[in-house]
Amino acid sequence: MDINVLRSVATVVSFLTFIGIVWWAYSSRRSSDFSEAANLPFEQD
Repeated sequence: MDINVLRSVATVVSFLTFIGIVWWAYSSRRSSDFSEAANLPFEQD
């Protein structure tokens, strides 16, 4: 196994991780949590 195979595997794993994070961030289950967090700076104490 040479270095180019390891680089290819690392690239694929990194890309899949990125896609997973994007999917998690834009999922409909997380939408309410993120919109609530987005409004935190505007809430009055």
